[in-house]
Amino acid sequence: MERVRFAMTVSIFCVAAIFAAGCGRTTEAPATALDQEEEVASVLSLTSSAFSADQIIPARFAMQGARGGRNTSIPYDWTGAPSATRSFALLLVDRKPAARDWVHWAVVDIPAETSALAEGASGSSAMPTDARELANTYGSRGYGGPLPPPGNGRHPYETTLYALDIASLDVSGDVTAAAFEGLVGDHVLARATFTGYFETE
Repeated sequence: MERVRFAMTVSIFCVAAIFAAGCGRTTEAPATALDQEEEVASVLSLTSSAFSADQIIPARFAMQGARGGRNTSIPYDWTGAPSATRSFALLLVDRKPAARDWVHWAVVDIPAETSALAEGASGSSAMPTDARELANTYGSRGYGGPLPPPGNGRHPYETTLYALDIASLDVSGDVTAAAFEGLVGDHVLARATFTGYFETE
């Protein structure tokens, strides 16, 4: 009888130990919202058919004051937007400290099905339906090309594309780079940047 009791006790102990080990098994923690955002952000890609990233911006995209400048808006293409995207916003800024984040192009309410902006689209019917161009730092609405002071060296022109969870932003008129970034901030699902350089000879 004692042997039977001992065997039963050992069996119960083993089952309990196996159950505890199973319950204590560690599993991979679910991804946080930040992890998911970072993963999505790495998928969104922004390019231009006119020049490669970190290269010189062709003169035709500069303001008329520059040699060869025609103030033609830069073409952009993008892929990898999150499925929840309801619109895009685009901001082109001169990031050289002396330029104080000069806004060259600010566009909001770009429809979610859009995947490109054609060359020279600014101010024309080639802009996507419902997209709104805001005023740039020059004071005009739409695209305003590079025109850094002569002898000031190369300026970095950073374009950021934002995939947003909202179809329309409540903004109009001119806007600073900081204000624009604050405006889209809580609605950003993903972002991608593309930088080109220009120097006035």
